[in-house]
Amino acid sequence: MLANVTYRLLGLFIRMVSCIPLPVAQFAGKIVGNLAFLVPMSRKAVALDNLIQSFGPEMSADEAKRLLRKVYIHFGQMFLEFPHAVRLNPGNLRRYAVFESEEHFLDALKKGKGVLAFSGHLGNWEIVSTVSAIRFGNTAVVARPMDFEPLGRLMIDLRSRFGTEIIPKQRSMRKLLTSLRANKIIGIMLDQNVDWYEGAFVNFFGRPACTNKGLALVALKTGAPVVPIFSAKAKDGRYRIMIGKEVDLIRTGDKLRDVEENTALFTSIIERHIREHPEQYFWFHKRWKTKNYCPLPPGYFR
Repeated sequence: MLANVTYRLLGLFIRMVSCIPLPVAQFAGKIVGNLAFLVPMSRKAVALDNLIQSFGPEMSADEAKRLLRKVYIHFGQMFLEFPHAVRLNPGNLRRYAVFESEEHFLDALKKGKGVLAFSGHLGNWEIVSTVSAIRFGNTAVVARPMDFEPLGRLMIDLRSRFGTEIIPKQRSMRKLLTSLRANKIIGIMLDQNVDWYEGAFVNFFGRPACTNKGLALVALKTGAPVVPIFSAKAKDGRYRIMIGKEVDLIRTGDKLRDVEENTALFTSIIERHIREHPEQYFWFHKRWKTKNYCPLPPGYFR
């Protein structure tokens, strides 16, 4: 009962915020971001440490703090932009986003094996899902169910408005293969930490990051084309949806090596896009949480 009420209230909030003109929402988002930056939170320390560790000698501590403020401003804006997803439709798509190099998707689809479209938490990844469904149709996304059930239901509603299939991250292989056979574009986020048994340790901003190896496994098994897709906000307030060329997979015949090297290749593409727009990346995630070593317990050498 409480979950249903919460779900309805969240839906009402989304519809109310969506009525705010987008430029006004973006301006208000700047204010929200600046205010949030002043609030001491544990994730703020995580984000600042991630920036300092990732950019090292390229950026001083003061520069990292200034960049972090820009990150807060971006996500303050994204918070108030997101409700506008309920107003997106084929007629007004260009008001919110513009595609670049969409022929890479179209060429990949012609192969009839589906498309594995990977991305990261850069720009506005939710709008990428929605506008891709509008533009190309026949899409699916791999997503982890949210811990807060009412919000999870709302996100499923929004993500599936234009027929996008939601594939739960856990035990997703069968549905992934079925979707590829249906020649769907499948969106996969590849920039989150995973446990050691789920991933491969690859270089990400100069440090080993445990990265899901599922994309490489599926791509090598099925021959489905792998295409990167990212978003970044332009000066006019719209999001550029940047679709890259199909990635040439590494195939040496050594399965373990191929999985690791292709996962590293995908991750290097993600890092390149983040470096171009670091103020629009979700630095609050504990990306390097899983270690490639086992620390000795305190007092071990006593």
